[in-house]
Amino acid sequence: MRFEGSENYVATRDLTLAVNAAVTLQRPLLIKGEPGTGKTMLAEEVAGALGLPLFQWHIKSTTKAQQGLYEYDAVSRLRDSQLGEAKVADIANYIVKGVLWEAFNCETPSVVLID
Repeated sequence: MRFEGSENYVATRDLTLAVNAAVTLQRPLLIKGEPGTGKTMLAEEVAGALGLPLFQWHIKSTTKAQQGLYEYDAVSRLRDSQLGEAKVADIANYIVKGVLWEAFNCETPSVVLID
């Protein structure tokens, strides 16, 4: 499994080396740069070229790191308990899986874009 660029993305030799090293070592690749430099396009092209699923996590100023893994919806559970819902007994009904949870739970390697 090697990334060589694609029809839509011409990668430099150094970038190709970095992507392939991350794939070979099965380690994350952190790409930083100014807005509009192609970081999102790189993630999309790597996922497409290697046939890997792409998970995107869009960060806002109010985003907390915990949300990448999961969120617990205590308000819905409280409301359901007041209404006598049977599903209250299983806390899994109130866990909202985050992007990182989905990526770790994926059966194949994946590309995660934190943007």
